[in-house]
Amino acid sequence: MIYLATENGLFACERDEEWRVVRHELAGRHVTSVIAREGTILAGTTDGVFRSDDEGQTWQEASAGLSHRYIRWLAYHPDISDLEFAGTEPACIFISRDGANSWRACSEVEKLRDQHGWSMPYSHNAGCVRGFTFNGSRAYAAVEVGGVLRSDDRGESWRLAEGSDGNPSFEGPPPPFVYPDVHSIHVHPSSPDLVFAPTGGGFYRSSDGGKTWDYLYECYCRAMWADPSDPAHLILAPADYVNSNGRIEETQDGGETWMRASTDLKVPWRRHMVERFTQIDTELFAVLSNGELLSAPLKSLEWTRVLPDVKDVNAVTEMA
Repeated sequence: MIYLATENGLFACERDEEWRVVRHELAGRHVTSVIAREGTILAGTTDGVFRSDDEGQTWQEASAGLSHRYIRWLAYHPDISDLEFAGTEPACIFISRDGANSWRACSEVEKLRDQHGWSMPYSHNAGCVRGFTFNGSRAYAAVEVGGVLRSDDRGESWRLAEGSDGNPSFEGPPPPFVYPDVHSIHVHPSSPDLVFAPTGGGFYRSSDGGKTWDYLYECYCRAMWADPSDPAHLILAPADYVNSNGRIEETQDGGETWMRASTDLKVPWRRHMVERFTQIDTELFAVLSNGELLSAPLKSLEWTRVLPDVKDVNAVTEMA
């Protein structure tokens, strides 16, 4: 079973020979993100969080304490039950320790937002938090447009990573800082210090926990995947600019060289690109900026479109 967050609710899907929809829930709600674990589904929407304890058949609102209700991303800590995170627009991080029955705002993030004047070109709101990643007690968050946040206490408190100046200028700081328009963030399982950041100004890697950053690829990018067993094996979704000439590429040598990884796709896509990659078992799913969903076996990266009747997909997950 997989769950698709869309601009018209949440779709539960299962596969026999092909994927098919088995339920459509929260119809009419713009669902931006979804996580599922231990029988519970949390759906983040543009108007709060909703929770289901019966695989999506019934729902209840779970937004107590959310002073910002526009959810851009949900995540749970992989090692701790009932430790959930919500990234919002305007930019803030909220934490729940009771399965989203209540949320606590991380006031230090709001202070950083106001101090640095985080913003976005397409919204009047003050930036957004659109990604989380965890390795033990270390956590990172992606801020558009603001930079990289780091936590050393499992997400209880946050600060700017040393190599992120917090300035939302699109000119960007000089190396070894990261570009501030951060679209997603990924820490490798091998080390809490090995972090990857797809940004509006290129693809970056840090080997020292965000203190300094290496510039791996000059492009506009939002999505990447890292091989859990080999940090030099990466899949990236670069574009020339926002939704312009999007494609999928792969490196086996840590970014020294790149090759196309888009078998059976007519790329570059002139007006869209990959928004998110999500690995489920041995399959990689790609959510496109036009709302389509692709999947490919990781061994072959032979891509096919799945569930074409489901429109405007924003995120995909499985029950963990």
